[in-house]
Amino acid sequence: MFKDIQLIYINVRILRFWGLLYNRNVKRYICLTLATVHVLTQLMYMFNTDEGITGIIRNSYLLVLWINTVLRAYLLLHDQNSYLQLISNLGAYYHELLHLKDSYVTHLLDQVNRQGLFMARGNLFFGLLTCIGFGLYPLSCSERVLPFGSKIPGVNEYATPYYEIWFVFHILITPMGCCMYIPYTTLCVAFIMFGIVMCKALQHRLHCLNGRQLTRQQLSQEIVECIIYHQRIIDYITTINKLTTYIFLIEFLAFGALLCALLFMLMIVDSTAHVAIVCAYINMILAQILALYWYANELREQNLGIATAAYETEWFTFDIPVRKNILFMILRAQRPASIRLGNIRPITLELFQHLLNTTYTFFTVLKRIYG
Repeated sequence: MFKDIQLIYINVRILRFWGLLYNRNVKRYICLTLATVHVLTQLMYMFNTDEGITGIIRNSYLLVLWINTVLRAYLLLHDQNSYLQLISNLGAYYHELLHLKDSYVTHLLDQVNRQGLFMARGNLFFGLLTCIGFGLYPLSCSERVLPFGSKIPGVNEYATPYYEIWFVFHILITPMGCCMYIPYTTLCVAFIMFGIVMCKALQHRLHCLNGRQLTRQQLSQEIVECIIYHQRIIDYITTINKLTTYIFLIEFLAFGALLCALLFMLMIVDSTAHVAIVCAYINMILAQILALYWYANELREQNLGIATAAYETEWFTFDIPVRKNILFMILRAQRPASIRLGNIRPITLELFQHLLNTTYTFFTVLKRIYG
């Protein structure tokens, strides 16, 4: 399914394998049950831990990561029909563009497929490295620790054989978590990337109007079709935003706080292994956020570019009804459809910069207090 659309193929295939899309099988209930139980044991640990600040920060990061993972899985199941319809629409729009036989549009599709495939494989590779890092973390400690801080009521999880059993459980559940978290994130970014392609295809269509010999009736019909396609882009982006806006808001707030805490933790750890692990956590947060914010910002810019492309059609030489249609199109494109955080603020690189500035400000305050 969707094998010819490499942009989403790997992500859909993994989510389908685990029963989170299309197939309802026993693997869905296994991974969700185990992940939910794991989060509950992490919460129990955080409420009862007497670890130092380093352990609390590390396990808070892992807890937020797992809660985010489980939350995404349940939201994916809750909005299953909407996601399936969005994927179906993407497939239909993709083949519609492909059948145009336009060299520029075909190049855009080939390019986005390569980028999507590279991003999917790259994220899975980093996920693999993260799994290995979680498994090797206990080896860098002088006493018995688990990859994730967790507590089972009534059981001493550090005593044999409970420690060995729980350690194996953590090792086995980590790939499950990666397969629930990473494909979902990459799929959402892939939706945004295809929206960029749709915007560029519409801009190309508008730019080509000046070089085509069209009658007044044909020109009027072409402008109407461009407006209809523009509305399709707006509806497509609105659907993505509706499905992801609140999960992105939660991620923004949680990862912003954790990024500050991890920077503080980087200052107080005293072993090279722990420094490497903390740096890996920070890089993982930045990589996930930057990819999303980069393409969401590009989507917004390309939507604004539609207004520029419409203005460059020499609209002032057209008939008055056609001029009005183009002006309405320009006015609508100047209020670009975009992905938002909690339906409050558009996701842009400027917002990413504000996140980093705020995080660093709080980090310097913590550093002064600690000093």
